[in-house]
Amino acid sequence: MAPALSKLAQNQSAIVGAAGMTAALWIIAYGKISNNKRKSGYEDKIQYTISEKKDKKSSKAHVNSVFFKQLRQLLPILIPRFWSIETGLLLLIAGALIGRSVSDIWMIQNATVVESTIIHMNRAKFKTALLKYLAALPAISVVTNVLKWSLGELKLRFRTNLTHHLYSQYLNGYTYYKMSNLDNRIANADQLLTTDIDKFCESATDLYSNISKPVLDIFIYVYRLTVNLGGKTPSILMLYLLFAGVFLTRLRRPTGRLTVEEQKLEGEFRYVNSRLITNSEEVAFYQGNVREKLTLLASYSKLRSHLRKFLEFRVSMGIIDNIIGKYFASIVGFYAVSLPFFSENHPLLSGENSGQRLQAYYTYGRMLVKLAEAIGRLVLAGREMSRLAGFTARMTELIKVLSDLNKGTYERTMVNGNSITQNGGADATASSFGPNKGIMCFEDNIIRFEQVPLVTPNGDILLKELTFEVESGTNVLVCGPNGCGKSSLFRILGELWPTWGGKVTKPSRGKLFYIPQRPYMTLGSLRDQIIYPHTRDDMRRLGKSDEDLLHFLDIVQLTYLEQRENGLDAIEDWIDVLSGGEKQRIAMARLFYHKPQFAILDECTSAVSVDVEGKMYSYCREAGITLFTVSHRKSLWVHHDYYLQFDGRGSYEFATIDQDKEHFGS
Repeated sequence: MAPALSKLAQNQSAIVGAAGMTAALWIIAYGKISNNKRKSGYEDKIQYTISEKKDKKSSKAHVNSVFFKQLRQLLPILIPRFWSIETGLLLLIAGALIGRSVSDIWMIQNATVVESTIIHMNRAKFKTALLKYLAALPAISVVTNVLKWSLGELKLRFRTNLTHHLYSQYLNGYTYYKMSNLDNRIANADQLLTTDIDKFCESATDLYSNISKPVLDIFIYVYRLTVNLGGKTPSILMLYLLFAGVFLTRLRRPTGRLTVEEQKLEGEFRYVNSRLITNSEEVAFYQGNVREKLTLLASYSKLRSHLRKFLEFRVSMGIIDNIIGKYFASIVGFYAVSLPFFSENHPLLSGENSGQRLQAYYTYGRMLVKLAEAIGRLVLAGREMSRLAGFTARMTELIKVLSDLNKGTYERTMVNGNSITQNGGADATASSFGPNKGIMCFEDNIIRFEQVPLVTPNGDILLKELTFEVESGTNVLVCGPNGCGKSSLFRILGELWPTWGGKVTKPSRGKLFYIPQRPYMTLGSLRDQIIYPHTRDDMRRLGKSDEDLLHFLDIVQLTYLEQRENGLDAIEDWIDVLSGGEKQRIAMARLFYHKPQFAILDECTSAVSVDVEGKMYSYCREAGITLFTVSHRKSLWVHHDYYLQFDGRGSYEFATIDQDKEHFGS
């Protein structure tokens, strides 16, 4: 029994090595097999799609020339000027990294001195060396935490600069609307503008530190070791760095693609949740909670499957990274440091006694270990660079789409798979027909459509040609069945949709106002609801006062709201506090405040009593606000001069309202 145990002990290294290699190979192979076999029950039950442009030719995220080009495009946004606080922080981080490296060398040398005094039993020198070592620790701690603060502040400033830049593009004109309703290259802008920005800035900042520190350490330790031990020892490690870096970079190529897919699925899962919140009332009426639960779980199942696949890939890569980037690097380091000590004719070590050789080995050996660790960190930094490539691709795509939309260019994939752009529709044959092919002119006190087609962003033609003219003071009642083109008309007037032909003459944006059936209530005070989108300072610059606002509330019979605590300064969640009718009346008070030349009222008094409605329409006439009203109420005919009726089959009628015209509606 004893000989068998002795033999087993002798072969222990071989057994452990074989077991470890087998386990590593099994984990790598199991991850690939399980990904191929795994299926989700929820994904089989529920299938859905989130509108997003598919481009099979689109480049994947890799660490290559495209990645560095994208990073150069983002750099002026992150660091707006050469002499800036961000540049100062980069220099401070560089200084702190140098301080860290100097501290590491100092600690290696002085720790060796302390250990040498212990070995030689020199109590007096031990106390002196220990006190010297202790005295330096506070300064080293300060350097370490200055580095942490600098990295945190740099990340925050990067995020601030990128957020301000993207929001200035996203909220420029109607870009935010066009991204959601006209262009479908990006499905979840909120995910990109929040989570992805944060992760990109964090990854970029960490990468700067994770590359700068190892590069600096390699430079310092290579210099010190070359001077003392010769150039052969560090050269071996540098050759290993080159080999390991190329090999691991090649293996990590899927990381960028997996990162992009992860963020897309995270955004999709968030969108499905927010969609349920937005439509909770409709879902409740249909008692659709079970169906929505299946949709949510199906979305999460897709995310979970991808995260598990990504996790297994990272574990497999982690095993290879650790073996090549850490453990093999240490083995190569041991071999490299042994060369000068095994050399009988080394100029510095050949004449030393064993104690001095031991001290030299501790000093230079630790430096070599630090060099090996720095090489390992630099090799592993490639993993973070691959992940950064994914976030960089997402940021670059967002910036490109925002730039296109601000130039008036949009791309959209239709149901039949065809692509539509600003230069023409999928079925467009004439050069004069297509997105932004129409002429938009601006003139006060008139709205004129001359042979303007009503076309949806998908290219569906609702009306081939629309021609009419309305001057200020002439109210128009717009009517017709659902889907006939009423909303399309107003979206063209509001410059939300592009014109596909003809000529539109209208006042500028600020002189046209739109009130939907479900008015938007902003976050803020009661005053903010009335003057939206103005601020209080804007109101004062226009010469308006709180007394004017109270007058508008009196017209719509909402003065009791001002009588609550804090009056116009009261802050509530107005979407929940106000009823449907109160919201519509607040919207009318908002119209009176802005007093535009023309106003589009889209069923905006459906929850208001007839007498209050009549009073509001009469005030619009007195204030000189010309109305385009969508409504099915017969009571509103008396307040209008013309009617524009769509039949839903591609025809329309524009005529005056007289006593002989039958008033249809309810």
